[in-house]
Amino acid sequence: MFTIQFEFWIYYKFLINDAILFIFLLPLLIIIMYISIVVISLIFAKILLWFVNLIHKPRVGTFLRNKNDKDYRYWSIRNTIKKWPTWLSHKFPFPFLDNLCFKMFGVKTRFSNSLFEGWVDTEFIEMGKNVTVGEGSIVQSALIAGDLFIIKKTQIEDNVTIGSHSIVMPGTKIGENCILAASSVTTVDQKLEPGWIYLGVPAKKFKKNRFYEDNLKDLIGDSEDIESLKEKYDLVYVKRKDKEKLPKKD
Repeated sequence: MFTIQFEFWIYYKFLINDAILFIFLLPLLIIIMYISIVVISLIFAKILLWFVNLIHKPRVGTFLRNKNDKDYRYWSIRNTIKKWPTWLSHKFPFPFLDNLCFKMFGVKTRFSNSLFEGWVDTEFIEMGKNVTVGEGSIVQSALIAGDLFIIKKTQIEDNVTIGSHSIVMPGTKIGENCILAASSVTTVDQKLEPGWIYLGVPAKKFKKNRFYEDNLKDLIGDSEDIESLKEKYDLVYVKRKDKEKLPKKD
């Protein structure tokens, strides 16, 4: 709060005599102040986490959900420290602050990834490039199941799309060019093979993901006839294997 107060004091001092410019530049100042408070909060949280991790280093495994268990207790402390800066960065309308937050907390991600529509855990997560997490989706590295507390590394490779309201459980590995369909759920330690579309609860193979094939243009064609393109698109991408004609009953 001191940081943004200082920024406003400087702004006020230099522009108080020019009311039009003062009002005109005020929205830009608000954006700068918001980014400042996120960055300062991240730095402060990072310092606190450094001290906490000196006492007890984060590790993967299965532990008891009990305050006497060090791994569970210090995971709770780390989550509490991260909550404020994560919440702040998540509310910013541009995704770069979310990615900056994840990077500061040790998540391997890229600024090309779109993660701000969902909720992503802030440790033991590895992501490739061009990853999209849909609205309301959850990517977890930690899970509470009864009296057990599970921490596992979750890996998401390049060009993965996670549909809206889907859940990626701890230990999941999603291969490159995969799509996890909307409202689907993986299981703990599940491996999703590269180049496939998965759907369901639990997620199962549905069909090959042909969006990344080299001959994509040949499959769809190049035409100004919208209806013709739509028919080809439906034939290649939408047709379900389980909707094929079944033998007629007697």
